[in-house]
Amino acid sequence: MESTSQADDSAARTADSTVAGQGGRFFALNPRQILKIVVYGLLLINFAHYFSNDINVLRHTVHEGWRWMDWTTAFATTLDESAWFLLLLLLELETYLLSDAAFTKGRLRLMHGLRVVCYLAIGHTVFAFSEYLLELNRATEHMGVALCSFADSGLSFARNLQYWDLSAANCEQLSRDTHFFQFAQNQVLTDSAGMVVEWELAWADLFEVLLWLLILMMIEVMVRLQEKGVAGGAKLRIAQGFKGLLYSLLWLIAAYWAYRGHWVFAWDEALWILGFMAIGMNLSQWRQEIRADVAP
Repeated sequence: MESTSQADDSAARTADSTVAGQGGRFFALNPRQILKIVVYGLLLINFAHYFSNDINVLRHTVHEGWRWMDWTTAFATTLDESAWFLLLLLLELETYLLSDAAFTKGRLRLMHGLRVVCYLAIGHTVFAFSEYLLELNRATEHMGVALCSFADSGLSFARNLQYWDLSAANCEQLSRDTHFFQFAQNQVLTDSAGMVVEWELAWADLFEVLLWLLILMMIEVMVRLQEKGVAGGAKLRIAQGFKGLLYSLLWLIAAYWAYRGHWVFAWDEALWILGFMAIGMNLSQWRQEIRADVAP
């Protein structure tokens, strides 16, 4: 985050070195801006899917002993998506929509305050995903038993993010394995194959949010450099190159979601990548403006 002096410098930028050009650009919808609006709109639609998914998982894992942290952990994905969408909006405002004159001290403080809230929400997501990995490691093993021995005991059976209320009517169809794992505060069962997938998905979730944090770090570095009038050099090239590598890793995670049959997750990953690439286009246009300002 910026220091107070850096914030003052940002507020004092003149119209000759614009971040977002003139205010009228807000209404000038060229094809690139229309594409961004479509991407951002689709991300909002996906948000509804993730909220619904959190509610569904909650139905199978909630119990009377839950604490406040258990509730927030249950909605970690919803909170995470909300924070990232707000950060995306803030970056869009900072790198395109707002003119230099709009960066008053009050607005800068508000934007920085919202950033802190977003970082706290994302930090909570990292904690929740890490805690879930530890919980899987603490899972109770049941060997040499049939799934039907757990039927009608209030437990759920899970595999690859699908959940079923376990009963005598469905236990044989769900799994004929004799090796089971009990987790999610002993509310959920899965078999050997299901546990392998559970570990993979948990690691993918954690790696994904960490990769996005590194991308955000690179974007922040580029924004701060360009606020100082830097439009080239080793630091910008390193940040751009590293960001490209991180995007490549995220495409691999999207491919993994598709491999596991989670096409909505893969689609959502692609949309987020496109959304942040749009911020990269804003930064590129900003650098062109900086070069034009210093050109003889």
